[in-house]
Amino acid sequence: MKIEDVQSTARQQRVAAHTHIKGLGLDAHGCALSIGTGMVGQEKAREAAGVVVELIGTKKMAGRATVSGMPTVIQVDFWLRRALLLAGAPGTGKTALALAVAQELGSKVPFCPMVGSEVYSSEVKKTEILMENFRRAIGLRIKETKEVYEGEVTEITPAETENPLGGYGRTVSHVILGLKTTRGAKQLRLDPSIYEQMQKEKVAVGDIIYVEGSTGAVKRVGRSDAYATEFDLEAEEYVPLPKGDVHKKKEVIQDVSLHDLDVANARPQGGGGDLATVMGSVLKPKKTEITEKLRTEINRVVNRYIDQGTAELVPGVLFVDEVHMLDIECFTYLNRALESSLAPIVIFATNRGVCTIRGTDVVSPHGIPVDLLDRMLILRTMPYSLEEIIQIMSIRAETESLEIEDQALAALGEIGVRTSLRYAVQMLAPSKILAETNGRASIHLSDIAEVDDLFFDAKASAAILAKSDGYLA
Repeated sequence: MKIEDVQSTARQQRVAAHTHIKGLGLDAHGCALSIGTGMVGQEKAREAAGVVVELIGTKKMAGRATVSGMPTVIQVDFWLRRALLLAGAPGTGKTALALAVAQELGSKVPFCPMVGSEVYSSEVKKTEILMENFRRAIGLRIKETKEVYEGEVTEITPAETENPLGGYGRTVSHVILGLKTTRGAKQLRLDPSIYEQMQKEKVAVGDIIYVEGSTGAVKRVGRSDAYATEFDLEAEEYVPLPKGDVHKKKEVIQDVSLHDLDVANARPQGGGGDLATVMGSVLKPKKTEITEKLRTEINRVVNRYIDQGTAELVPGVLFVDEVHMLDIECFTYLNRALESSLAPIVIFATNRGVCTIRGTDVVSPHGIPVDLLDRMLILRTMPYSLEEIIQIMSIRAETESLEIEDQALAALGEIGVRTSLRYAVQMLAPSKILAETNGRASIHLSDIAEVDDLFFDAKASAAILAKSDGYLA
């Protein structure tokens, strides 16, 4: 008899450049910890970002208000918007700071990252891509109270009658469905179309289901746990018997973005099943522009839902990295978009100083027009010190499950100061491979030295090119 260990089929988490970032690393008073939740250094920038998170949470940066006036109470929607600019040298943690803000806000607040160069497309206008991302960053939380019939199926009896069209066949006129809960039982008379849905869901006696009263939609939740000992092995999910009455009201909360609503309403509904329609849907371009008229109509419907209290607007965060890659047309459009009635909080990031605005000959700070800079709160990120780089390298090694000696960490910190933090982080994986080749479990100082000798960083490569005559010797 042969017995083998089976590898776990659990999906391993992939490690990205900012996987170790879990938050801003602030204490209860909003002061930055020296090391916390993956963040190291940048105390002033982190504390400022913490203030921004607090403003977003209390909807001071984007929100609605009620103004009482005489002689009537007037509902006024106004938005206090701010755009945030993260400015600093490459490798000073601008993207990490934006992702930490997203982590602090939580999964319920939309966070839409993009890069400035994404707007250039041969299919869609630049301004359309900007607006799409703006709408992705605005969430709508819809609270809907639905009447549902929920319970364990005790009976499914289809009643058949003669086919009204003639012939020998018989059709289902209605279905008797029996449901029971811990409090009682009920028999329902259902439409034949609901019976078809039950057949698609493969509903059988002993299953837990719920039927929506308004739409007649059927959802199979699972098998009743009373049947859990029926078989030794089976791929079935067992759920307890529902509590309360069979007929109950259930509050359903759905989170969608405004872009989801745009796309859902932009697609033609229905359509014929002929060959021309099918070929048209296959051959049409992947990206289509959504008209301003459609967006205005959706905004009107959204505002009506908000006024009725059935929906709540959740202004999220749009993160635009490498904002200097945008041109003057995009910046002009951003001026208008930031002042629209529906706009998210926008965080820009750039590593440029005084440079030319793309598409013009005008020189401006960060390559951004002065009138747009005037609408921003600017956050500066500072270069990391040697101690901070060593701490970051230690966190990255732990995240990537690498064992590294203290001397090797110190050497990586010195390389990070001499070259860049990104280059030092990229040296971890090759050093691990060299250590394994040499039969060691942990990364040694000699592995770091060998990798540094094998590869060139950007500054060393530029120095070699400066000495050559335009060609690599």
